[in-house]
Amino acid sequence: MRQEVLLEARVRNELKKNKTDKMRRTGIVPAVVYKKGLGAIPLSLSVKDMEKALHTSAGGNVIISLSVTENGKAANKTVIIKEIQYDPLKGNLLHVDFNEISLTEMLKVGVPVEAKGEAAGVKDGGILEHILWEVEIECLPTQIPEKIEADISGLKIGDSLHVKDLRVPEGARILNDPELTIMSVKPPLVEKVAEVVPGAEITEPEVIREKKEEKEEEKSPEEKG
Repeated sequence: MRQEVLLEARVRNELKKNKTDKMRRTGIVPAVVYKKGLGAIPLSLSVKDMEKALHTSAGGNVIISLSVTENGKAANKTVIIKEIQYDPLKGNLLHVDFNEISLTEMLKVGVPVEAKGEAAGVKDGGILEHILWEVEIECLPTQIPEKIEADISGLKIGDSLHVKDLRVPEGARILNDPELTIMSVKPPLVEKVAEVVPGAEITEPEVIREKKEEKEEEKSPEEKG
């Protein structure tokens, strides 16, 4: 069973931008937890704790046991990360959206696809092209795989691996089109060299030839002779 990460948060009452900016400067990040049919709850939590949760092997699909404190009372919620916003320049964590989930209900998540092994075609000089980096699967929260490995060892030059070729854990289902290409092995790039035909007459550029003709016309009859 996938391990849950514990995370503490507080209900956030101050929603103005200047207040949230001040929070961020003190190591606190604003967040929101959504529950279907019940709206959203604004939260605040530690940036360090959030980054620690993200650095687990599950990454963005980590299941979080969120302890939410309001008016001195704590309530536990099981959540999964919906979206994370980062500062485009500094890379700092700006905001986190959570979805509250049930461990007994199916959900849809994106899971990364990684190549396993070395393609036979690559050994022969081909180039591996990774086209689809993530697939969407439906499963219980406790069955979310950290990644899906695609065995490419049998791919020769010109071969492709498709969604239908992937293997997922029992109880999980891939939602993408089965015919979508995940990876393929392309032929090696061949640099074309212009062929020189023996005995072929080398023609001077038109501009140079015109200049030579002009000089010939400028010469006197004696000079031409």
